[in-house]
Amino acid sequence: MATAILIILDGVGVGGAPDAAAYGDAGSDTLGNMARVVGGLDLPHLAGLGLGNVHAVDGVAPVASPRASWGRLQEVSAGKDSTTGHWELMGLVTDVPFPTYPDGFPPEVLAEFTRRTGYGVLGNKAASGTAIIAELGDEHRASGKLIVYTSADSVFQIAAHDEVCDIDELYRVCEIARAMLVPPHQVSRVIARPFTGASGAYTRTPLRHDYSVDPPTGLLLPVLTGHGVHVASIGKIYDLYNGAGIAESHTSRSNAEGMARLDELYAGGTPDSDRLILLNLVDFDMLWGHRNDPAGMKEGLEVFDRWLGPFLAAMRAGDLLLITADHGNDPTTPSTDHSREYVPVLLTGKSTRQGVNIGVRETFADLAATIADTLDLAAPPAGTSFRTQIME
Repeated sequence: MATAILIILDGVGVGGAPDAAAYGDAGSDTLGNMARVVGGLDLPHLAGLGLGNVHAVDGVAPVASPRASWGRLQEVSAGKDSTTGHWELMGLVTDVPFPTYPDGFPPEVLAEFTRRTGYGVLGNKAASGTAIIAELGDEHRASGKLIVYTSADSVFQIAAHDEVCDIDELYRVCEIARAMLVPPHQVSRVIARPFTGASGAYTRTPLRHDYSVDPPTGLLLPVLTGHGVHVASIGKIYDLYNGAGIAESHTSRSNAEGMARLDELYAGGTPDSDRLILLNLVDFDMLWGHRNDPAGMKEGLEVFDRWLGPFLAAMRAGDLLLITADHGNDPTTPSTDHSREYVPVLLTGKSTRQGVNIGVRETFADLAATIADTLDLAAPPAGTSFRTQIME
C-alpha cells in the first residue's frame, strides 16, 4: 500500500499574499528576505526539486528540469495562525477569524482564570515570549503569579518557571484555561510556555504544549481514517487538529527529533493500508521566525536539506512526498509575529510527473483535495484537486 508524507516547514512563507497589507504584513517574504540577509542559501536537494522555481531565493537558482511538481498556495481563511493554516491544508476553510487581543484579555476573562486555577496573573499583553519572561520572570518567581500573554495570533499563552510550576501543573492549568475559553473568547490555542534558568538568563524549555479547539466538520483527516487510511502525526500536528482523525501520534521537541522520527516510521516498511504521515517542523517558526533569527533559519533549512537527500533516495515506488508551510514568519521584519504569505508546495515521488508548474493555487485546501483524489475519496468541501496534473 502507498504512503503519502506531508512535511510542513512551519512559518516558511514565500512572499506576501495579495491581502498581506490588511494583516499588517506588507513586504513580508520569509524565505526571500531571509536568504538575502544571510547572503544566500545552500539547498541543493530543495533546489533540485524546484524551490528556486517557486520563488526567487538567493543561492537557490531555478532549474530547467525540477524533480518535483511545484507551485504556491494562497490562504483564503481569515487568519494567519498555525491552527487556521493547518486546518485549511486539510480542507477546512475558516471564514470567521478567531478572536485576538492586541490590548490584552478583558478583566472578566482573567478573573475567571484566577477563580478556576487559583493563580494570579502578570503581563496580560501582546508580547514576545522571550521578552516577557525576561521582563517578568523575577516577579513571577517572587509572587507565584503566572505570566499570561498573547500575540497578533489568537492565543492565550501561559508562561511559568519550572521551579514555580512543574510541567504537570502547568499543563493542568492550561487544560482549565482551554475549557474556560468559550465563545466569544474562544481563542484558537492555549499554549503552555515553560521556562527555566536564573535571573537575567531565562530560557524556554522544549516542553511547550498546544491546546487547540476541536475542528468543525469538513476536515479531511477523519474522512481518511473512516476509509481505512492510517493517519500518523509527528510534532504539534496532533495538538493543532486536537487529535481529529489521527490514529498514531508521536511527540517531537525539535526539527532534528521530528526528522529522525519520520525516518523511523518510514523505514518500518510498507504498511498494510494506505497511510498519511504528517510532520510539522516547528523550529523554523518557534526558534527562528518568532525570535527574528535569519541566521538560525538559514542553518535550519540547510540541515533539513542535508536530511532530505537520503530520504528522497529511500522513497519507495508509489509513495508521495509533499513539502509546504502553514504561514510566514519573516525573521527580517520588526514584527515577531506570523505573516500573511503564500506558501511553497513541492510534490515528488517515483510515480509522479516531474517539473509540472501547478501555478498559484487559490486555497491551501487544494492540497487536501489532491490527497483525497489520489486515494479515490470524495473531495473535502473546499479545494480543487490537481492530481491529474502531477500523476502519471
